[in-house]
Amino acid sequence: MMDDSGGVQMARALKRAALCLMLLPRFLLAAAMLWLLDFLCIRKKVLLKMGEKRNSPDDPPLCISDSNKMFTLESLRAVWHGQKLDFLKSAHLGQAAPNTEVVLVQERRQRVVREFADIADFLVVYIEEAHPSDGWLSSDAPYQIPKHRCLEDRLRAAQLMLSEVPGGNVVVDNMDNSSNAAYGAYFERLYIVRDETVVYQGGRGPEGYRISELKNWLEEYRKELVDPPTAVLQV
Repeated sequence: MMDDSGGVQMARALKRAALCLMLLPRFLLAAAMLWLLDFLCIRKKVLLKMGEKRNSPDDPPLCISDSNKMFTLESLRAVWHGQKLDFLKSAHLGQAAPNTEVVLVQERRQRVVREFADIADFLVVYIEEAHPSDGWLSSDAPYQIPKHRCLEDRLRAAQLMLSEVPGGNVVVDNMDNSSNAAYGAYFERLYIVRDETVVYQGGRGPEGYRISELKNWLEEYRKELVDPPTAVLQV
């Protein structure tokens, strides 16, 4: 008879196998896209088409230099990691927002933060590097940062990127990557939390990273605060 530890290991193995089967079609599609993007003629057409869909100056442009290799072992690992985090995240629209452990870095404010500072508090959580210099390297990155081996590495890297992010209170994820896992944040993602509930969940970055959507939500919320809807009772 299988002991308790063997049963637990079997359950975990079955869970991992089921997860792989569910993620495999999406992963293979992403892998095929990365392979196609290594053909420069296709890459330019895809980036042009995606750029046309970004009709707001608030949304950062998608930039991939011609020298960047898209289909590599490291890129496939990064895509699999991001898709797995997205699938297993505990943050979902309309549900309680996970309260994960973070480490305070520094406070900083920029334009979007100032515009809505009267109705919202902004928090930037710096997670693991999407394109570390010793992993899926990107020549487009403003800094070449290696994988974080300890919390001090992550804090130093966060200091470098403070000028590149849309401000607010900046904290770093812990080395267990609990925030990244809970919110499926890899590579980057926007959330709005109200009364400990997720009320806005942006798409996975970079293609789903839409600051304009976040601003639209906050603008509608501000209108509700100024002119709340009136309930009409008909009898």
